[in-house]
Amino acid sequence: MNGFSNGFSPKLTRRHFGALLAGSAFTLAAPAILRADSGPRLVVIGGGFGGASAARFARISYPDVNVTLIEPYDSFVTCPYGNLILGGKRALPQITHSYDGLRARGVDVVQNRARDIDPVAKRVTLADDTRIAYDKLIVSPGIALRRDAIEGYDEAASEIFPHAWMGGDGSQISILRRQLEALPEGGVVGLAIPPNPFRCPPGPYERISMIAHHLKQHNPRAKILAFDAKDGFSKQGLFQDGWAELYGDMIEWIPASQDGTITAVDPQERVFISEFGERHKVDVGNVIPPQYAAAIARDTGLADDSGWVPVDPLTFAAEAAPDIHVIGDANIGSPMPKSGYVANSTSKQAVAAAIADLRGEAAPADPVYFNTCYSHLGDDYAVSVAAIFRKDGEGGIMATPDSGGLSPRGPLSELAYNRRREAEYADAWYDSITTDMFS
Repeated sequence: MNGFSNGFSPKLTRRHFGALLAGSAFTLAAPAILRADSGPRLVVIGGGFGGASAARFARISYPDVNVTLIEPYDSFVTCPYGNLILGGKRALPQITHSYDGLRARGVDVVQNRARDIDPVAKRVTLADDTRIAYDKLIVSPGIALRRDAIEGYDEAASEIFPHAWMGGDGSQISILRRQLEALPEGGVVGLAIPPNPFRCPPGPYERISMIAHHLKQHNPRAKILAFDAKDGFSKQGLFQDGWAELYGDMIEWIPASQDGTITAVDPQERVFISEFGERHKVDVGNVIPPQYAAAIARDTGLADDSGWVPVDPLTFAAEAAPDIHVIGDANIGSPMPKSGYVANSTSKQAVAAAIADLRGEAAPADPVYFNTCYSHLGDDYAVSVAAIFRKDGEGGIMATPDSGGLSPRGPLSELAYNRRREAEYADAWYDSITTDMFS
């Protein structure tokens, strides 16, 4: 972020943002300002699960609204199903999606990076200094990695110890796949798993499973050391059952209470260093740092001191800026997880609330948000967790009692059919949600 063009600090505080919204006037320099020809202007920042879903839903449901999607990449590589690349069950083109379907629906897709937001003049400044005017703004920028939380883990280190936790151009997941293919016979794969909150709570554990799936076929004497900054994780019993059934003693999970928190790395020596100073040599390292909201949410004062954006659970309007609705992983939506399905589900309420406000109407009053998260553990073997969320009586969000649950636990000999069907459901879910985003 380079700051607002009038000379305000590039790192606005929430107080400064509030002051701007209250009516502070200032003069802007004038590169190109893009305006719609007619009708309300809805601008969406970020073309992932939240942003692409919002843009498509807006075009279908509100044909009089001009929709602009700002996204720096020319296609979207999904984090969901990225782990299957590591297991040899998918290839990168199969999880890469074009924005052509949105263009065909009339979405103006601008391939550029959003650099600044002016909440008073209602303009987004792009990396090339073009400004795009909006009446309502949906911000779905995703996450950024807190690299400074792990000593030694800078941009260069991620080429040796890839995080593979942000889709981008797919290069990170490809690096990790190549490293696994080149792992020495009987080598060690280390994973550093972050504390909560982070994107996709079951994701690291599906990743462990898919790495083990690859190693079982190609390097069966290899070992996986999973260092975890927590003492428990999503679907833990189901994952550990599956690991024992499918992979024997290949996987060792090391929780925080057993010195599982990795605080430093030495990429050149290929060493993980734990909280208590233990040095662990690995041949391949996957470092998933702690996370917070992407820079544009933090640098413009939308995020609070936690690094995430507080929002109204009915409208997803940012507390710091009521005409800006923040969806997806960047917001504080607890107890909803930071998942692709939640981003997709909540995007539609955010759009409906934004358009209702433009029309002087009330937002839909009783929204329901859904999450189902499937995890592949091996061939024809998947498990899931599901939940339904609503407003609670105190202005927050709650899980609806008895609305979801986990896959049943039990021996594979009794549940093989169930695990196979869940793998099929997972594939169908992926096809369905990406169609809902990009077609």
